[in-house]
Amino acid sequence: QVQLAESGGGLVQAGGSLTLSCAASRSIFSLSYMGWYRQAPGKQRDLVATITSDNRTNYAQSVKGRFTISGDNAKNTVRLQMNSLQPDDTAVYYCKTISDGRQYWGQGTQVTVSS
Repeated sequence: QVQLAESGGGLVQAGGSLTLSCAASRSIFSLSYMGWYRQAPGKQRDLVATITSDNRTNYAQSVKGRFTISGDNAKNTVRLQMNSLQPDDTAVYYCKTISDGRQYWGQGTQVTVSS
C-alpha cells in the first residue's frame, strides 16, 4: 500500500511559477512510475507528466517546455516545477502511482492562475 500527499498549490499570476511536491509513504525507487494529473472544473482528469524509476519522463503536449517532473529518492518525493503558468493551467493537481497492480492517488492540491 502507498500513501501520497501533495503540497505546494496556491494562487499565482499568469506567467508565474509554482513547485508541487508529492511525498510517498515508501521509496519512490520501488515504484515503477509516478505521475501528475490535473482536473479542471467540469473536465476529465488528464495526465500532466510522468516519471519512471529509471528517470524516463513524459509530458502532455500542453505543458512541454514549461513543466518539469523530477524525483528525489532520498525524500521519497516527486516534484513538478511549473513555469510560465497560464489561466488554462488552473486545476486540482493529483499525484498517482501504481503498485502491485493497484492505483493510488493523493488528495490533490489546488492551483489557480489568475490573468
